[in-house]
Amino acid sequence: MDTREHVATDLLARVPVFATLGPRELAHVAAVSVPRSFDAGQVIFREGDASDTCYIVRRGHARAIRAHGDGRTLTLAHFGPGDIFGELAMFDDERRSATIETLDPVDAVAIMGSDMRRLLSEHPDLAVKLVIALGRRLREANERIARQSFQTVQSRVAGVLGQLVIQAQAEGAADADVLVVVTQSDVAQLAGSSRESASRFLAVLERAGVVTQGRGRVTVHDPKALQRYVY
Repeated sequence: MDTREHVATDLLARVPVFATLGPRELAHVAAVSVPRSFDAGQVIFREGDASDTCYIVRRGHARAIRAHGDGRTLTLAHFGPGDIFGELAMFDDERRSATIETLDPVDAVAIMGSDMRRLLSEHPDLAVKLVIALGRRLREANERIARQSFQTVQSRVAGVLGQLVIQAQAEGAADADVLVVVTQSDVAQLAGSSRESASRFLAVLERAGVVTQGRGRVTVHDPKALQRYVY
């Protein structure tokens, strides 16, 4: 296994979709992965494009967005190191359901859907383990949606910030004064609320000394205090 494949294997091992795979199976997937780099503000693929590749972020950040019928752009998700997007390309070639754009320079590994499907046909056990992992991922998503349906706007906004803090800390941020690069609009959309409601609650957090807001960024001074708003 060469250096590139070692790097890819280490990265794949951090991805929940591949969590059920053993070292040999991860090595098979790493062997068909290729490194890709993108500039800040670059569109990796657009909603409606053919679905032929999935990506795992090694460094940098991106977001998934969709165009609303009234012209608005809605943010669906943020991605950082260890996150995967476009993963359904491993199984079919349906059109992309969202646009992915980078927030800063991104290094990633890409896996062509055709390569992955060939690998799955050659190694049926690999296919079974991936289906199990994707099933868990779907179950977790359903549970998260169910929880959010009973949460207040404040709880959902605090939860979104909390997840972004955890992501930043996984990348080396400290336990306090964690810088999260995100706009008020993105926070609101990720929390499923209006921008006005999210802005009002962020102002409450700022007055309480929990966060400080800046242009396109939020510094969370006390993540533990933030979690007290999540219920």
